Parts: sequence; C-alpha cells; structure tokens
Amino acid sequence: MQFDQTSGNPMLKTRIFTALVLLAVLLPILFLLPGIYLSGFFLLVVLLAAWEWSRLIAPGSQLGAILYSTFCLLIILGLLALNRSEWQFALLAMAVLFWFFNAPFILARGLNLSLDKWRYFYSILGFILLPATWFALIFLREIGLSFLLSTMVMVWIADIGAYFMGKAFGKHRLAAQISPGKSIEGALGGLLLCYVYAVVCVFYLPLDATLFGSWAMRYGWLPMLLMVTVLTAFSIFGDLFESQLKRLAGVKDSSHLLPGHGGVLDRVDALLPVMPIAALLAGLV
Repeated sequence: MQFDQTSGNPMLKTRIFTALVLLAVLLPILFLLPGIYLSGFFLLVVLLAAWEWSRLIAPGSQLGAILYSTFCLLIILGLLALNRSEWQFALLAMAVLFWFFNAPFILARGLNLSLDKWRYFYSILGFILLPATWFALIFLREIGLSFLLSTMVMVWIADIGAYFMGKAFGKHRLAAQISPGKSIEGALGGLLLCYVYAVVCVFYLPLDATLFGSWAMRYGWLPMLLMVTVLTAFSIFGDLFESQLKRLAGVKDSSHLLPGHGGVLDRVDALLPVMPIAALLAGLV
C-alpha cells in the first residue's frame, strides 16, 4: 500500500473518493444483504483481478484478458457444480503449497526472470491462486462474518503498520530489486502490530468469532502467535510477488480500474496467500 503524503494533492483526493465509493458499496453488502451478494462481490473482485493478471503476463491482448477471466469463472462454477468439498480443498492445498514451497524461490530470483519464458507458468498459476482465494473467502464467510473480517483486517493492519514503521525506522531494505520502499524494520513493525491486534481479538471478542481466538482456545497462545507470524509473513509475500510480476511486465500498477489506487490486484495482492492459508488453518479448529 502506498500513501500520498502531499496535502491538497489531487491524487490524494482521488484516493479518498474512490475509497469512500468502495465502502459505500461494500458495507451494505456485508451487513445488510444476504450472503450470496457478498459471494457475488468477491467473485467480481476475483474476475477483475484475473483480467489484470492476464494483462500483466500478456500485455496488449485485450481478448486474451477477457478469455482468461472467463476461464477463471468457469473453474469456479465448475467446482461449485461438482459440489465436492475435496476438490475445493485440493485447490486450496495447491495454492498453499505454492506459497510455501515455490513462491520464496521465485521471489529470491528478483528480476532475473524472463516473463516470456515464464508466461505459461504464470498463466496456469493464476488459474490456481485466484479461484482458490475466492473459495477461501467464501469458506471463512460461512464460518462467520467476524471470522472473515477479522482475518482480512489483520492483512490491512500488517500493511499499514509496515508502511508507517518503515517510514519512521526503516534502514534495511527487505527486497531492494522488487520493492525498494519496503524495509525489514517496517515488516517487523507490521508484525508487532498484528500481534497486538490478535491479542485484542482474543480478549475482547468471543473466542470462536475469530481465527485468533479459536487457535488460542484450541492450541494455546504460542501456536496462535506463531500462526499470526505465518499469516503476516505471507501477506508480505503476496505483496512482493505481485510487485515482482509488475516489474517484470514493466508497469507501475496492475490497471487503472480504481482511480488513485491502481488496479484491483494491487489492493488484494496480500490476500492471495493469506486467505487460502487462513481457510486451511480454520479447518483445523
């Protein structure tokens, strides 16, 4: 997440206006309408992210981007039509395995990758990660709205904490090639803030209302804090992974669908690894 620090800057006003419009759409869907509307909203977000994903790996192919988004939709609808929970679990597991065992090595390559050679890999990868994120969001929502929102808020807290702590104390770059603005100090500051947030959730919300309370109740405080560490780390991974892909594609934003904010993928990149991991962790409790 990036913040415009210039007061009175038109870009800042545009960001605020876009954020208010999104809140005006999202809040009624969250709290006033049946759950199917939230599922539809998440589906729209994922399909727009798929459209942007395709435009990053195959710039200039508008038809290809539409077809890519359509195929993601068919994957989701197909798995829903099969109504086999094990297939949906397998998709989540594939996404989680990628984030744990493949993403770190890809990020370690920095910009020493050829998008032309990796295009097919990224194409198949998107068909796994994006539908898996949708199913994870729906699964967490079925457990409870507070379960879903508290997990998503943790991702945003990690992002905001990393930004402000990085600005105040950042000296050592986390991934200089991929995202020069991120620092190790910022990441640690975001993690610390997530610890505080998780503890507050445990103490002030019903234990079964959040992933943090459920884990603290079932496994104890240390495993719960370890889980928060993992989720925070992978929220950073998701951000860096999309930043790497954008740099390989030679663009600053995934699109301009959200004035002042860039693209949808720019706003949900940290959720791509966290939601499937959180969904599987929730299944353990």
